[in-house]
Amino acid sequence: MAGSDELYDLVIIGGGPGGLSAAIYAMRAALKTALVEKGVTGGQVTMSDEVENYPGFVHISGAELSMKFTQHAQSYDLDMISQEVTALDPGLDHHTVRLANGDTLKTHAVILATGGSPRKLDVIGERELYGKGVSYCATCDGFFFRGKTVVVIGGGDSAAEEALYLAKLCKKVYIAHRRDELRASKILQQRIFNDCNIEMLWNTVVTEIKAGADGVEQVGLKDTVTADTRELDVDGVFIFIGFNPNNELVPAGTRMNADGMVVTDEKCETRTPGIYVIGDLREKFARQIVLSAADGCTAALAAAHYVEAKTSMLADTCELPPDAAS
Repeated sequence: MAGSDELYDLVIIGGGPGGLSAAIYAMRAALKTALVEKGVTGGQVTMSDEVENYPGFVHISGAELSMKFTQHAQSYDLDMISQEVTALDPGLDHHTVRLANGDTLKTHAVILATGGSPRKLDVIGERELYGKGVSYCATCDGFFFRGKTVVVIGGGDSAAEEALYLAKLCKKVYIAHRRDELRASKILQQRIFNDCNIEMLWNTVVTEIKAGADGVEQVGLKDTVTADTRELDVDGVFIFIGFNPNNELVPAGTRMNADGMVVTDEKCETRTPGIYVIGDLREKFARQIVLSAADGCTAALAAAHYVEAKTSMLADTCELPPDAAS
């Protein structure tokens, strides 16, 4: 139990698709494993009305997919702890995971699967219409807007890339940017300006997202120069103004990129032996459910090798005869 002298082989922090996938592979590798999640397991996918790009499921709700992940992990009698983790203290003999209730978990290996979240506009209608026309991932949800009109909010590379992706599917794509020039790379800007399906809304911010009978119906716009306001009819709103990784528990000295995402090797391992980072907290090309699950598999298998090597070394040391050191 937490707070005892019990030593885990692996502690997984975070119960999204990556953490649950890691738990499944860890339990199958016979690792003594605990998964710590402060909220509901499943991660951000639980808030998605529809998921159509996870292999094996032509159509499934985010809540149902999350439930299946959780049930699969629980089928192995996984030790699941509903608590917030306040600190991760690396050590030479073992790592220590500290919980909000004062308990501690000692473990050979740790997988950080705390993810992150898209930055929000914090405007009226954004939260209420999430999954009903408001999205933070064109690759995930663009298919649902085939032949429809959408607005992309942002001016960086992510906004430009997602707008170009949506332009292949949608009847019309607007890009609303608060300035009079994009921050995206020049080559992306050139593609944006050459795409006749994309229209720029310069010096423009979205002030409100309005609902209709079937979800998003309209957005309120404001000119940042003149302060003039107007409405724009759209079927979807795609927001790309940045991403906040949940990196508060990442140990000091861990290599991170400029955006605060952890840089790992191909095994998802950090510079600290036995500490792995997966999912949206890890630097990678794309953020998708299937990639988080794949990270969980990779890290769990790597952790199994690490724990086996470490415990074998400790066992060999303990079995040395008294005069072996002489």
